[in-house]
Amino acid sequence: MTTKPTAEVIQVPNMLKLKVGGRGGIDMAAIAKAEAALKSLSGNFAQWLQDEISKLEAARQDVKTEGLNATTVEALYLRAHDLKGLGATYEFPLITRIAASLCKLIDEPDTRLSAPMFLVDAHIDAIKAAVRGDIKVDTHPVGKALAEELEGRVTEYLAG
Repeated sequence: MTTKPTAEVIQVPNMLKLKVGGRGGIDMAAIAKAEAALKSLSGNFAQWLQDEISKLEAARQDVKTEGLNATTVEALYLRAHDLKGLGATYEFPLITRIAASLCKLIDEPDTRLSAPMFLVDAHIDAIKAAVRGDIKVDTHPVGKALAEELEGRVTEYLAG
């Protein structure tokens, strides 16, 4: 006589569903409140963006005075990464795109020390030009040309 093993199925409660509000879905009132809070801060965006660009420029100057080394290029990468995340928040999605291209150029710690400085400079200068010219989106003809040219050069450099 053979006995079949028995199995017990245990239903685990969906804790994530409980944490995000159960069956009600997304709380639109909370989203509206968050958007209103962000809008109330938007008057500060220009200054905050300028502060971030100043930090990026300072990191570039450190590279120029101390040379491209592990410390200076890491600081440069972190500043570019910050702008990649904040550009769109500060109403400059073009800066997000250009900063993403710069991050791609110096992303890999093993190769970032050999990144061509002229290309790093071009990215930083493009970010500054976008702010100076109030070019916020990559649908603007100049913004589009800048972003596409920089991305193309980064792709070409990384492939070769």
